[in-house]
Amino acid sequence: MSELIPSLVFVGVMLVAAATDIHTHRIPNRLIVAGLVLGLVTRALLGWAALGSGLLAASGAMLLGILLFSLGAMGAGDGKLMAVVGAFMGVETTLAALFVAAVVGGVLAILLAIRRGVVLPVLMNTKDLGIWLATLGRKGERVKLDSPGAVAFPFGVAIAIGSLATWFGLVQL
Repeated sequence: MSELIPSLVFVGVMLVAAATDIHTHRIPNRLIVAGLVLGLVTRALLGWAALGSGLLAASGAMLLGILLFSLGAMGAGDGKLMAVVGAFMGVETTLAALFVAAVVGGVLAILLAIRRGVVLPVLMNTKDLGIWLATLGRKGERVKLDSPGAVAFPFGVAIAIGSLATWFGLVQL
């Protein structure tokens, strides 16, 4: 199967997700379901092993998304979008794509904090969250998206940028 069709479909899903997240701060479930189906169908066309890899990566990414959502670190749609990335990319590159997305998200958060003039509160929140995580919640403060001073932004953009950069080989880990 030519890589053009899966690439066009993946780019389309990621662009729609990012644009929707920017405009509405939501990623609709119908887009997630369509992305999962399209990703798994493209993997199935490559064979059973590729389909299994897509299912495993989508499941693992969804579990990571649920964990991050339960910690208040990202929205539910972002976690589900991570599963779509897994469905398209399989276990071979999903972790790399999500790592790149996290780095892109960090850079975007820093830029937004600078633009909004809230660098110090963001750094303090980051310190508190780091202490909270390192001590398994015994010290520090659990900082969430709705915490004062938190810089919330459409993380679907970072997921799209990170996964597309990895998909097209612009970043290799």
